[in-house]
Formats: sequence, C-alpha cells, structure tokens
Amino acid sequence: MVVLSDLPEGSSSSSSTHGLSSSARVPTSSTHGHNSSTHNHRYDVFLSFRGVDTRHSFTDHLHKALIDANINTFLDDEEIETGEDLKPELETAIKASRASVIVLSKNYASSTWCLDELVLILEQRITSNHIVIPIFYHVEPTDVRKQQSSFGDAMVKHRRMMEAETNADKKSQWARKMDRWNKALMEVANLKGKDVNGRLETEFIEEIVKDIHHRLHVHLRSVGQQLIGMENHINFVTSWLKDGSSHTADILTISGMGGIGKTSLAKHVYGLYSHEFHKSSCIEDISRACDGKFNGLLDLQKQLCNDISKTSSIKVHDALVYTSKIENIVARKRVFLALDDINTLDQLDALLGSKGFHPGSKIIITTKERRLIERCALFKTDIKPKHTELLLQGLHETESWKLLCLHAFKCNYPKTGYEGVLYKLVKYCQGHPLALVVLGKSLYDRDVTYWEGCIEGLKKETDSHVNNVLRMSFNSLPSKNDKDLFKYIACFFVGIDRDVAETILKACNINIRSGIPNLFDRFLLTIGGKNELKMHQLVQEMGRFEVHQESLDKPWKRSLLWCHEESFRVLKQKKGKGNLVGLALDMRMLEKEMLGASYKLKTDALIIHNDLRRGKSWMDYALKTKALERLIVRNCTGLLEVTLFFKSFHTWAV
Repeated sequence: MVVLSDLPEGSSSSSSTHGLSSSARVPTSSTHGHNSSTHNHRYDVFLSFRGVDTRHSFTDHLHKALIDANINTFLDDEEIETGEDLKPELETAIKASRASVIVLSKNYASSTWCLDELVLILEQRITSNHIVIPIFYHVEPTDVRKQQSSFGDAMVKHRRMMEAETNADKKSQWARKMDRWNKALMEVANLKGKDVNGRLETEFIEEIVKDIHHRLHVHLRSVGQQLIGMENHINFVTSWLKDGSSHTADILTISGMGGIGKTSLAKHVYGLYSHEFHKSSCIEDISRACDGKFNGLLDLQKQLCNDISKTSSIKVHDALVYTSKIENIVARKRVFLALDDINTLDQLDALLGSKGFHPGSKIIITTKERRLIERCALFKTDIKPKHTELLLQGLHETESWKLLCLHAFKCNYPKTGYEGVLYKLVKYCQGHPLALVVLGKSLYDRDVTYWEGCIEGLKKETDSHVNNVLRMSFNSLPSKNDKDLFKYIACFFVGIDRDVAETILKACNINIRSGIPNLFDRFLLTIGGKNELKMHQLVQEMGRFEVHQESLDKPWKRSLLWCHEESFRVLKQKKGKGNLVGLALDMRMLEKEMLGASYKLKTDALIIHNDLRRGKSWMDYALKTKALERLIVRNCTGLLEVTLFFKSFHTWAV
C-alpha cells in the first residue's frame, strides 16, 4: 500500500442566340471556407460569357477550376432572348463581386445582354475598384477594339435593329445603348487581358486562377471564426510556404492536443496557396479513416494519387504498389500536400514513401504525436527533407472570450448579465478552441439560468464530441501500462511534484521511463514551471471519464476512486471486493461530515476518522477492500503510525 499525506488537489452570366427560348434554371454560386467575401462583396468573381460559345466547354471548365480553388464565383445558368434587358439579379451580382472575368468569344457581341453586362462591369471598375480580367477566346483584341470581323457583324446587326425601330423613344434608347456598347468594347480591348490562342486550355485556366488569387490578395483577408487567435500562426505558415531557399522538400509539422486548431489552420493555408503548385492534395482525418476500416489506408492512397496525377483505369489493391506510384509522381512534380491527423508510421510511409520529393515541394502534416515524423522512412534517406515544427497551445483569454461570444451571441462581446457565466466557461475551457465552439453553439439564445445549469453539469456530461476527440490520443497510447499511468496521473497526481509522483508510481510497479515520454509526445501531460505534473483540465476529465466508464453506478467496481465522497461511502459500507486498487480520501471532508451531518452519520464518520488517525481497524478495511493496493490520504497528520499496520504492503509516507 502507498500512503500519501497532504497532497494538494490537484457564377457569371450567359446569353443565348437570338430566337432561343428561355429555360428557367436557378443561378448557381459557391461559397467555400475562407473565401466568404467581406464587406459588401458577396462574390469574388462574376463570369460574363456567351453561352452558345463556351457554356459547355471553356467557361464550364473555368468555373469548376475557380470553385475548386475556393474562389467564390457567380455563374448565371439561364438563357434569354436577345433584346431583353439585363436582369436585376445580374446587376446585383456584378455590384456584389470583387472582380469580373469577361470571356470575349466569337459571338459575345451578338448578345445585347452580354454587352449590357460589359457596360456595367466597366462602370464598376471606375466607381468601386472592380477588377476586370478580359479573356480573348479565339478572337483578336484588335477586332474587339475596332469592331471588326464577328464583332463588326454583330454591331451592324444591332444597328439595323435600331434603324428598324418605329417607336421614337425606343429608337433613342437603342442609339444610347449602341454608343455605350461601342465605347465599352474599345475600353475592354485596351485593358491587359489574356489570349488563349496557341495554348493548352488546362494550363491557360490554371494561369487565370493563379492570377485571380494574386490580384484579389486572398491571403490578406480576415480569418474565419474558427481561426480566431491564429493570425500569428497563419503568418508563420505563410512565411514557411513562401520560403523558396530550400533545395529539398520542406515538411511542416503542426502538432498539439486534439481540438486545438491544427486541422483548421492547415486547411486554411492550403486553400490560400494550393493553386501556386503544379499539383496539390488535402487529405483530412487520416487516423479516423484508417481506424477499423480494412481498406482505409488504400482509399487514402487512391485519393492522393487521383489528386496529383491523371487517373488510371488500372485498379490497384496493394498499398505497396500505391506507395510506389506516389513516390514516382512526387519525384517529378512540385507538389503541396496537407495530410491531416496522422498518428502512425505506417500512414506516413504509405503516403510519403521513401524516395524523396521534387525540390520546392511543401508538405504540411498535422498530428497529435510530436516525435512521429522524423522516424518515418523519408527521413532515413541520404537527402533528408527540411523539417519545421509548429506547436499549437491554445488561445489566450481575450481570444477565448471572443470565440465563445461569436458562437453564443453572434457578436464579439457578451450580453449584459452574462459576464460572470462567460468567465466561468472561458476558465473551464482553458483556451481549447473546439470546446469553446461546441459550448458556444449549444448555449446560443439561452438565458443565464440555462448557462448556470450547463456549467454545473459540465463535469458530469463528459461523453461529448470534445471528449471523443481527446480520447483519440488516449487510444493511441502503445501499451496498457501507458494507459494505466495516464489514468493514475489524471485521478491523483495533477499538480504534484514530478519527482515525488514518479517515485510513488515506481513503487506501484508502473513503468514511467517510457510511459511519461509517451504521454508528453501525445500532449496528454506537461511539466509546469515548478516541476509539477500538469494536464489540460479537459484532458484530465477525459482520463477520469475512462475510469468512470468501468462501472457507472458501483464505484467500488472501478479501479480508481478520486472523488472523496465516493471514497468515504465505499469505506463506510466496507465495499471494495471488486477492481478497486487506488483510492483518495480527504480527512477534512470527514471532519465536515461530523460537524454538519446527522448523529448516525456523525458516528460513522467519527469511527472512520479516528481509525484513520490512530491506525486502528485498518486491517479490517484492508481485508474488506481486498484489491486495494494504493491509498492517497490528504490532510491527515498520523500517517506514520498508520503505515505500521501494513507491513505486508509496500508503504510510502510523506
């Protein structure tokens, strides 16, 4: 038995040819991740094009490339009759966009709708710094400027329609429009545009997407709610990505406990810069995809291959073959990979291989195990990649307040009267972003009374999304010894001097030489400034939850008891014939029971209290609690005498 004394508690528009009937189809747009537009800009790009020319070819491919690059793009999927006025929703979309891409194709000018779009787009360029990118799609800029060839034919046709108009007012309107169209065509032809002639369309589209990313300054935008407090980390990763000095591949490991923001950070940066590489791939939630699924890793390899190379019709069912394919691809091309939540060497070796990457390639890996990366096969080659590490440690208090308020109140500050409960929740979460988001969403539009009830029930309702995320690190511990060690520390030793705790744990036959480092590596344990063992409060609760699950209603059937009330009840009822091997008891709690309880309870408490102080009847408790091997007694003064009764156990007194 180990006896301790006085341990502290621890989308753009398109037009039809003349005479085609309209079909009522819904305009489409896409909003992705960080690219939600700010201020009055709902869209990043408005696409203006001639449907009959490019709807099912170039414009469709360009639209998909923009969406894949997380550029929020408006494309209007509706044909109209030539001569109709521009729809109000298209005017609104143009004004709500930061830029327009104008696909000037052979029949562009034959549509009055396209010409009206062009006029409005160029007006926005002057009045609101709207970016305009002309694309000369198999037409010459000179023909557009001088209205020659198909553009000349179209304008002649419009002039004939104007001259055939018998209504004087309508004819005057036609004349004013013709004048605006002429000027707009000359103006757009004089802008710096892009010419597709003689080029592969796939490469041409890729160039357009990169140019839009650059000109819209996407990387300077304010981050989303899930990235509050991450600005410095975003700048760090951006600087790492922009560093082209390395002659090898660069690997960045983003590590930290579960739910700390690793995935959000990696995905955000990937969305900003993936377009700058020849090929790129982002694979999320790798550990979960592999756990319990026979072909999980094979599916991830297939996804990676499809992202960075042309798909093959040959089916592969061998992970080693896929690894070889990946190695051959990444050796030839400068790639950008984001591999999220890797926790085994098998996963790393299968997805990275061992032959090396093309110089200039960048690989971001998120993991809950900090020492994993440099043990993989890629680092055993002659030319090792350059490795940089970034550790995420949670939000500061002001950032925590802001994140919680944004989800609970949809603003940056708490409502009047909520300051007290908000402070309690921020303190409870200890800067853990996922916990702040989950709690904030659950408390949205709730009154203060509900908040207070939530705070009271937090430590009881541990089977939550946050707890499940944290348990992944516990489940990844390599041995039963490490899991037992984690549970012992979570239940008894948080806040205890490391040397004292390690001495006691050794006496309990717990292997700490490999166990403690394994807990450190998985961010389940840290060391404080005074050499004390520390755990994030949510991690500690997760560990205690694991023990609690051993028996929900019968505490004596659990292996460890840290709750003093439950310990008192087990001793009083002389329980403990089950799995109980460790128990904590606070003597001050017994004294309070004697002062404030009924006579019967006072008597029970007094008997146990005196027994503990004098050491008498202890053998009886030990016999009744046969499995009990370790006892932690807090705030007791007579432990040296108590230990004399347990010569058959290993004893420890401090």
